[in-house]
Amino acid sequence: MKIIKIFLITILSSVFVLSCDIEDGRDLNGPSTESISSDLSKGELQETIGGVLADMRRQLGTQVDGQAVAGREYWRFQSSDPRWTADLLTGTLDNNAFYTTNTYAARYGTIKDANLLLEGLTNTTETFSDAEKASIRGFVNTIKAHELLMVLNQQYKNGIRVDVSNPNALGPFLSYEDSLTAIFTLLTSAASDLSNGGGKFPFNLPSGFSIANTPADFLKFNKALTARVETYRGNYSSAKTLLENSFMDNNIGADLQKGVYFTFSLTGADVANPLFFAKNATGGNARIAHPSFITDAETGDARLNKVSFREAPNSSGVVVPNPLTQSNLTGSHDVFIYKSNTDPVAVIRNEELILLYAEANHVSDPAAAVTAINVIRAAASLPAYTGATAPADLVNEILKQRRYSLYAEGGHRWIDLRRFNKLGELPIDRTGDATFEKFPTPANEN
Repeated sequence: MKIIKIFLITILSSVFVLSCDIEDGRDLNGPSTESISSDLSKGELQETIGGVLADMRRQLGTQVDGQAVAGREYWRFQSSDPRWTADLLTGTLDNNAFYTTNTYAARYGTIKDANLLLEGLTNTTETFSDAEKASIRGFVNTIKAHELLMVLNQQYKNGIRVDVSNPNALGPFLSYEDSLTAIFTLLTSAASDLSNGGGKFPFNLPSGFSIANTPADFLKFNKALTARVETYRGNYSSAKTLLENSFMDNNIGADLQKGVYFTFSLTGADVANPLFFAKNATGGNARIAHPSFITDAETGDARLNKVSFREAPNSSGVVVPNPLTQSNLTGSHDVFIYKSNTDPVAVIRNEELILLYAEANHVSDPAAAVTAINVIRAAASLPAYTGATAPADLVNEILKQRRYSLYAEGGHRWIDLRRFNKLGELPIDRTGDATFEKFPTPANEN
């Protein structure tokens, strides 16, 4: 997906102070913010959609790393920045550090993109049909809701601003619960628009959206995201219905990778996958699997292929183990989900949907929950689940399967354990380390 820098930081400067590694200005080859917001043309629409999708990837690596380290999925070694193994493992967080401010600003940057596009659609004199306008609104508000949820996943009980359409009159901070409700409402409104969006979008989407490149198919993606929100809210009946109307396939042998993805390339102005590091990376930049990911796994779990044993030839040319140590932490395995720096990264995929379906049924229909669990276990080369089926037992099994199925993809383990008040189960690796449940609100938002 080609990056089209359209309009970010000069607009956001009145709202946030951004870290120095976020670029200023806009691409002067693209449309201006004024022309977009005052009268969106069909030509500007394609460029603007491209900019929204490109900006969704900004600071993706930082956000996933921060949440994954918080959830002890892996350690992030970076010799130039010890905060990865200090702040994020001790729980002593800085409200002006990159792991807070950069991700916060990036997500709200995309939301600003979306708001400008929606403003331009309202003001347009272009000959968009009613169905085309509905499809655009449905698409943009779904993306906007995704970005708000990304902010909320880090901010948690701090709450977030949902209404930021007017930089000079920002809406209030909403509680965690009210923020989830607002995101659900936005997704529901988007779904209504998508239902009235006609047969095709008036713009093209990158290959990562191949299963969602028409309003009808994008609606299934919308429902998948909404099911994630409803599961977080504990609204299991609603989540079940949404999943049944999403792109979920929960049959044995289903394609668990089916989903919507961020894509990357090394061409033009595009960017590489920020979550890729080659095997046997040095302490300069490495993602080292937490040892418990290996030791806690069931025998034969095929998902252990998401990590790679570190080994290298010694001075005699004999291949020997090559563990990496930094900050009194030693690991023997690299995180190795992505095999190249152009591999796609899932926004949401079928494997998560099946596990959401298991959770949605674990109280009302334990047998259905076990059936869904067994789809995942079979795909991981594990035998069928034979444990107890009381809600608490099924939660433990679902969390275990989510830990291995969604490992190192989006910081899910930290969010999941927090949802069930189980953060105390995370391993503490060194004296003085601790867990935490939220990232601080950026300093100048306070």
